[in-house]
Amino acid sequence: MNVLKHNGYMARVAFDDEDEIFVGRLAGITDIISFHADTVSGLKAAFHEAVADYIATCAKAGKKPEKPYSGQIMVRVDPVVHARAVLAAELAGKSLAGWTEEKLREAATREIEAA
Repeated sequence: MNVLKHNGYMARVAFDDEDEIFVGRLAGITDIISFHADTVSGLKAAFHEAVADYIATCAKAGKKPEKPYSGQIMVRVDPVVHARAVLAAELAGKSLAGWTEEKLREAATREIEAA
């Protein structure tokens, strides 16, 4: 998988071997926005067009376009993991929220850069 970035939006891209085209889908929003092309340059253009069309369509519908996430998450974990995370945060001199954000940022960065 590869990732494209434009105007604050990201998309996952794959090659469809059967149809011999590149296909992409906006990531990080609940609306389903996809695009495709048969060349890399065409795919980039289609991605930019999909983002612009999405924003324009939302404007026409009187809907605010989704932007990726609010910054608030609810995560349920095993109580043992919770206790260890609190201890790790305390030993690092951080709040649990600050420590968790740091660890999530590090993990997410590794995953995105590996994509």
